[in-house]
Formats: sequence, C-alpha cells, structure tokens
Amino acid sequence: MSTPPSPPPGPGHSWPPPPPQWQGWGPPPGYGQQPPALNGFALASLLSGLLCFPPLGMAFGIAALVQITKRGDRGKALAIVGLVVSVVMTGVLVFTAGRVLSAADDRFPSLSEYDDVEGELTDLGELRAGDCFNVPGGDLIDERPVTYRIDCARVHHGEVTASKALDAPDVPESREADRASEDACWKAQDEYAMDTWALPEYAEMFYYAPSRDSWREGDRTLLCVIGTTDEEWRGSLRKDAGMLKPEQSAFLRAANTVEFVMSRPPEDDVEDALPAYQAWAREVHTVLGAEAKTLQGDAGRAGLEKAVPAQLGEIEAARAQWQRAAQARTPQEFDRQWDRALAAMSMETEQALRGAYGLSTVIPQWLQDSRSDVEDPDGGTGEGPSSESV
Repeated sequence: MSTPPSPPPGPGHSWPPPPPQWQGWGPPPGYGQQPPALNGFALASLLSGLLCFPPLGMAFGIAALVQITKRGDRGKALAIVGLVVSVVMTGVLVFTAGRVLSAADDRFPSLSEYDDVEGELTDLGELRAGDCFNVPGGDLIDERPVTYRIDCARVHHGEVTASKALDAPDVPESREADRASEDACWKAQDEYAMDTWALPEYAEMFYYAPSRDSWREGDRTLLCVIGTTDEEWRGSLRKDAGMLKPEQSAFLRAANTVEFVMSRPPEDDVEDALPAYQAWAREVHTVLGAEAKTLQGDAGRAGLEKAVPAQLGEIEAARAQWQRAAQARTPQEFDRQWDRALAAMSMETEQALRGAYGLSTVIPQWLQDSRSDVEDPDGGTGEGPSSESV
C-alpha cells in the first residue's frame, strides 16, 4: 500500500535544498589545509622582554600585532603578553639605571668640576705607599676623595705612607675601629717618616678606612696619608730606615714608640679609670726602658759621648716617676707623679741628642705646646699630638 505524498507547503514557503553530498571521488572539502603559522615576532617579544633587551621586546610586540592583523597569524595573546612584559621590564631597567647613576654621581662628582686638578685620575684604592696625589679643593677630610696621582716632585696635597689590608677589624665606623685605624696609621707614618721633627709644621695625618657599606662590597683597604694642604709642598717626606744610618733608625724607632705610647693615655678621666692609667704608666715605663737600652748601646759612638748620658739621666728620672704613678693609690697622687714624670725630661736635652745623631733639631710646635701645658699650673698634664696633626 503506497503512502500518499505530503501536501506542498503553504504559500510563501519552500523546502530548503538538500545538502551537497560527497560522491567519494577526490579529498573532502578542507582536506590538506594547514593552521595559521605562529608569528615569530610574538615569541621574540616575550623572550626579549624577559631575557634580553626589553625595549627591543616592545618593538617586536608591536610588529607582531601588526602582522597578525594583516596575515592572520597565530600568537596574538603571546604578542600582547610579550609587549606588556617588555614595557614593565623597560620601566624597571630605567628605574634601576637611574638609581645607579644617582649613586655614582654622589660618590664620584662630575669630573668637569675638577678640570684644574693636576695629576692622573686614580682610584683611592689603587694608591700605594710612596704615591703622591692631589684632591679637588685640597679637601682631604672627604670620606672618599677623588684622587689624582702626581709626581712627588710637583706640588701635591698628600703622600701615602701605607696601604694595608684589614683582616677582621671591629665593626666599621665604630669607635674601636676608628681608634685601631688611627693607631695603625700613626705607626705607619713613624716608620715612613721616622724623623718626626723634620716634618713641616702643617703636615697632618689622615686615614681612609672602609665604611660599613664599602666593607660589605669587599673593601678591605686602610690607606694612611700625610697631608700638606695648608701650603704648597713639593718633594717626598719619606725618610724610612732604608734612608738612614742604622743607629739613627734604631734611636728614632725607640723614641717614636715612647712618643706614641705617651700620646695614648686612657680616654676616661683619671678619677674614673685609675687602674687603666696605672697600666698605661707601666707601659710608658717599659718603652722608656727600651729607649734607654738603645742609647746605652750608642754611648761609645763618636759625637754621642755627652748627649747620650744626659738623655739617659733624664730617662731614668722619668721612669722612677712613672713607676710611682703606676703604684698611685688615688687619682690625685697619679696626677702629681704624671706631672713630675713629664717635667723630668727636657726638650733641650732631646734636641742636643738628635743633633748628635745628625737628625733635625727643630722642636715641633705640638711638642712645645704639650710641654708648656706641663709648666702651666692651670693647664693640667701634657699630652702628645692630636689624632690629626703631626
């Protein structure tokens, strides 16, 4: 039994045409077509932003977006990420460079300001003992001055007496570390310019020690300097053991040790630190004994027959007073013995002794000042040179 055909659609309607059928001959539609290629600039933008040069990554990202729009390449999201990363990294790079340049400007001022400084620009850490140098404006007090190495025969501001490597110092910039650096540089200067009476009056001792920041960066150098900035100075101040007679260097080493120890009493008042002062008096007694032993060995040398016994007599008198000071039971008694010990030795006797050794006989101003303090009843006890002036 046959089924009657369906009635035709109503007015205004029509059946859609049947879909095309693949007849089995040849490949189906779309067969063999490849997906769009990944845009190379998109990948390059991300890699440049992260690993290489962010500004270049920005250029690659923009180029990638343009090509993807025109050619339909894949990688639009990658290009956008690369562009954003490159912009951010460029900002970080600019900020970091600004901080570095600012720090460099603070540490090394514009060299155009120092066109009139004579010498060859040299980092402070590269200077060695015997080098002479200039600084802008003669400012040796700067924490780390800009230095220009120059021949010592020409006018210069400073001369290096020692460049020492520090092993394990106290906390940088602490009072203990400063004291240790100061003491080390005084001793270095006494070995470099042994005849301290021959130094110009305006010569000063300076030192440059690592700061907390520079120590963390690996700075381990202590630089000791004789500064001569108050007046124009030409020539080296070096007069070490190699430039002196053996008897001269032996005497000066002993005398300089005495002067160093005597210039380093305890920092507190006698009333607050009597035991420390007693220990210091014993140390002075000991180094005076070492000087006396050196002089006794030279007593028979020609030209020293009178000067050496005179100095020995005063040293022994002073040692007796220092020994009493070391045994003092009260601060007042210590002060009395201290004054007597200083008064027991005269500048004139030492002046004659130095002349007999063939050394400078010009009494330094700092020594005259310290001895005048001893003679002044209101001036208290005398001390050696300050920590800055020779």
